[in-house]
Amino acid sequence: MSFSSKVREELAMVIPSGRHCQLAELAAIIRLCAKVEYQENGKAKIKLLTENELILRKYFTLLRKAFIINTDVSKVLQAIRLYPDIESGSAPEGTVSSLLVRNTCCKRAYLRGVFICIGSMSDPRKNYHLEFVCSNAEQADQLLEILKSFHLEGKSILRKKNIIVYVKEGSGIADLLNIIGAHHSLMDLENLRIEKEVRNSVNRQVNCETANIGKTITAASRQIEDIILIKERYGFGNLPDSLREMAEIRLECPDHSLKELGEVLNPPVGKSGVNHRLRKLSELADKLKEQFRYKKEEENG
Repeated sequence: MSFSSKVREELAMVIPSGRHCQLAELAAIIRLCAKVEYQENGKAKIKLLTENELILRKYFTLLRKAFIINTDVSKVLQAIRLYPDIESGSAPEGTVSSLLVRNTCCKRAYLRGVFICIGSMSDPRKNYHLEFVCSNAEQADQLLEILKSFHLEGKSILRKKNIIVYVKEGSGIADLLNIIGAHHSLMDLENLRIEKEVRNSVNRQVNCETANIGKTITAASRQIEDIILIKERYGFGNLPDSLREMAEIRLECPDHSLKELGEVLNPPVGKSGVNHRLRKLSELADKLKEQFRYKKEEENG
């Protein structure tokens, strides 16, 4: 089962206790997944255009909670403000009346109904992305406005004939799941986020340590080459005691870091002191290389 399916399944079990919230969620389902037909006798009929069992079950549960199940459809439409009224005006296509989502709790219920109908979420193990597929601009604008009321940064893009309202940040998606009541899914998401952050932190640390080890090995190899050159062409006996000791310790401990080399010296020396001595040895090796090159040029020429 996908993560989106788990979220929908959890939301289908969340039934608001207040009738006003029940109406807000019911309005979202009817507006997004139903068609209202008016017969010649003036009576209305609601047709749910979905094969999703969760939506059907949620629709009838809300209908049973908010109304007597066999009530006149017109009463349902009037309650959720979808019944056409020329004098007062009807809601724009694809939106619900602002009066239905006036309260914060009703906005939560509306978002819950919207997610069940047109929402989806990618697997958080791969990336963080939650989106709503809106059929028109009015619907998308209303959804963005409601998200903004919860301080959530939603964005929209055009994809084929639909407008996609989406949230990308992991923290924003976590907040949205909390708002619509998907608390178990929220805990799963947070656990995956923690796991991913720990794994990324470990990988960064390992990469950093690997890079440092590589630098240490490269530097040690160059230092050892210089010291061997000094030993063969100059002799340790001609070195000052501090540099001679440093050269001997480096040959004995090729894998040691600067800090470890300093601890072996007697008396111990800090990293800067060790680095200074090795730099002096490197400068001497460079001079010997230059002298050898100059001598070869004279012999050849």
